[in-house]
Amino acid sequence: MSAVEPTDFTRAMAQVPSPVTVVTTTDPAGRRWGFTASSFSSLSLAPPLVLVCPAKSAGSHQAFVTCERFMVNVLSADQEAVARHFARPSPDKFATGDMVPCELDLPGLPGATARLACALHDVLDGGDHSILVGRVQAVYTGEQQPLIYHNRAFTRPEPSPALAGAR
Repeated sequence: MSAVEPTDFTRAMAQVPSPVTVVTTTDPAGRRWGFTASSFSSLSLAPPLVLVCPAKSAGSHQAFVTCERFMVNVLSADQEAVARHFARPSPDKFATGDMVPCELDLPGLPGATARLACALHDVLDGGDHSILVGRVQAVYTGEQQPLIYHNRAFTRPEPSPALAGAR
């Protein structure tokens, strides 16, 4: 069996639409950490678990694999600038003032589509990423349309007339 070429793998995965999130935490010294992730998913209903995958090469990696709690901010369609900002290395990603204390006093985005405050349940090896499993302890849901990452670009869901009447 031959190995899959990394470029083929990334091209295939680019075709899978995913939500855009900014994941945040606060370390014991009170320093806030955050990163942009599209590798986010629900994992279990009972107990309520989610997973998110930070790169092991990220400057914030150690803060997340050792934290007690973290927040997943599911970005709304108008928060592309926030996604780009938290995706870049920066000495203080929180200097823009977008984040405020939210559920469980974790840094959160007031305009997010959803926020999930989690206790760190487990950390698993995921190759060049770690898999953070979070036990959801508090949630917020808004009415905004989510920001989606598809084919290496940010996009928004298209309204579906068939689904609009189903509400």
